[in-house]
Amino acid sequence: MDWKTASNKALTEAILALRTPEEARRFLRDLMTESEIEEFARRYQAASMLSDNIPYSQIQETTGLSATTVARVSKWLQGSEGGYRLILNRTHHHASVPRGRGLR
Repeated sequence: MDWKTASNKALTEAILALRTPEEARRFLRDLMTESEIEEFARRYQAASMLSDNIPYSQIQETTGLSATTVARVSKWLQGSEGGYRLILNRTHHHASVPRGRGLR
């Protein structure tokens, strides 16, 4: 993914300009469909559950996500970008989100 394209830079800047949860809600609703918002919310929930070492099967049952999607979220949670870890830590869902194996 090329984050240096003009459109990707503009999207990142737009997200950074949001100041309140209400502004974020309004922007996300205009940007995405309801089903996209729900899908991303389930992925974030899966990342939170993975960081609590909840088994894949329980995550699938709770979120309705496929095993493939849960595995993908796990890979990204453990990955070098660190986006899920950063947000989970900042939102105080977890004192520390582990990196590496052992999240199944």
